[in-house]
Amino acid sequence: MHLHKYEKIWLLFGIGSLVVFLFVVGYGAFWQGTHPQSHGVTIDPNNIESNEAFKPENLGLTKVDEDEYIINIAASAFYYDLGKDEEGNSVRTIRIPKGSKVLWQAATKDVIHGFHVAGTNVNMMVEPGYVSSLETIMDNPGTYTIVCNEYCGIGHHMMYATVEVYE
Repeated sequence: MHLHKYEKIWLLFGIGSLVVFLFVVGYGAFWQGTHPQSHGVTIDPNNIESNEAFKPENLGLTKVDEDEYIINIAASAFYYDLGKDEEGNSVRTIRIPKGSKVLWQAATKDVIHGFHVAGTNVNMMVEPGYVSSLETIMDNPGTYTIVCNEYCGIGHHMMYATVEVYE
């Protein structure tokens, strides 16, 4: 069987690309420990308040240590519940100091929601029955919008909140 010169070049390029791709994936998976979220933390989707993190008094921003915070969020039909302020009003904005390490935790009781802090690397799927979590450092000051990036119904466009990173 005779292969044309250009066929050999494309065949070598394809095989070489495959080898490089497999090496990169293998390096990330085995040596750096990169893996998809395992959904290790489960929760009763009909009663997320039974989990300590999602009790109404624990929603929103909690300071854990100097420059370390946990933000617990309950997603439901077209709304991110970030807790209540001192007057009992729903919180729509979270303020975080620049350079803070933040553990984002989210759960839902109804349907699959997306959770994305636009302009950052915070992006999760929030599925019923699981606690989604992601840790990040908020380095850049500014105002960021939390959006649902997974269509969840007719009021999907109204599902947002705000994060303010200040100096």
